[in-house]
Amino acid sequence: QVHVVESGGGLVQAGGSLRLSCAASGDTMCISVTDWYRLVPGKERDPVASIVKDGTTHYADSYKGRFTVSRDNAKNVVYLQMTNLKPEDTAVYYCDVEVRAPCRSATYRGQGTQVTVSA
Repeated sequence: QVHVVESGGGLVQAGGSLRLSCAASGDTMCISVTDWYRLVPGKERDPVASIVKDGTTHYADSYKGRFTVSRDNAKNVVYLQMTNLKPEDTAVYYCDVEVRAPCRSATYRGQGTQVTVSA
């Protein structure tokens, strides 16, 4: 099993930056992919970015150039650096940690971290 904790959210003015963290513990050697996404009440899940174990990254088109995903394998932490934040970036941000063989395949999620961007 993997325990996931997101952190780093907060209140920031438009144009500001935040760095979110997704810390994993437990069967971390089986982590394959970590996905960042966000949720706004009344809207569907909005994928933001993902990073594979080998460091390959993927971004939703809406966030390319503003958001950067990275990982520190030694600390088992994945970061989401967000810049030039806009009020519409206000959401709860979550990371999904996907675990694969040789561990039992599963996806683990944390409690999310709130990001609020003021105009």
